[in-house]
Amino acid sequence: MTYKGLVFFDLDGTLYNEHSRVDPAVAIAVKQLRANHYLPIISTGRSPLEIQEALAITGIDSFIALNGSYIQFEGQPVYQGTIPTKTIEQVVTIAQEAGEAVAFYDDQAIRITSVTQAAKDAYAEVNAPVPSVDPEYYLNHPIYMLLILTNDNDAAYATDDLTFYRNTPYSIDTVEKNGSKQTGIKRLLASQGLEDMPTYAFGDGRNDIPMLSYVDYPTAMGNGIPEAKAQAKYITSANVEGGIIEGLRHWKLI
Repeated sequence: MTYKGLVFFDLDGTLYNEHSRVDPAVAIAVKQLRANHYLPIISTGRSPLEIQEALAITGIDSFIALNGSYIQFEGQPVYQGTIPTKTIEQVVTIAQEAGEAVAFYDDQAIRITSVTQAAKDAYAEVNAPVPSVDPEYYLNHPIYMLLILTNDNDAAYATDDLTFYRNTPYSIDTVEKNGSKQTGIKRLLASQGLEDMPTYAFGDGRNDIPMLSYVDYPTAMGNGIPEAKAQAKYITSANVEGGIIEGLRHWKLI
């Protein structure tokens, strides 16, 4: 199909409501978007495993997951950004010495080194279960993202070998060096020869800033952080106040 443009949607605080679900009215709007020949694409820090319900209700089959580290276009894998095992080992050692935990993400599972209070709080924040414990999972599987479960120990993990996004008070999304939703978008566009296609994006959080700074028509949610709003050409209503539908109408996409 020939598209008029590509529309990237963050999930938490954006396409999702407060229960981490896509409202029926929003799902209908996304389907109308596709009917109008614009391709909807999820762009999230979440794992492919965590977004299956959102894909099903919206009919979306293209996504950038794990902050750019796992990309799928129209049902086909495009890219996986693997974190070196030695680098992961260094992070795990720091966490163990601090009495903290690290979660491992690939496209098959989510596992965690231990269950801490920060882990319980972080997963409750995004309405998700705490993963099963397997501290050695990274030794036998390619890992695309780490979630460092810490309240305020950010400096201990700082390294130029990784890229960090603190997205809850209890956790830090951690991906390959220079990994982001922006690099994910660039890789997707290049892989499909879509570099000249108009691009739109909706987001609210810290990990959305690179994406919003890159696309042609960035929209920040009314509930977004100031830094995300600063990158926007339009600020719509909050995610729980019809912000997605309002934004799509503003750009005349539906």
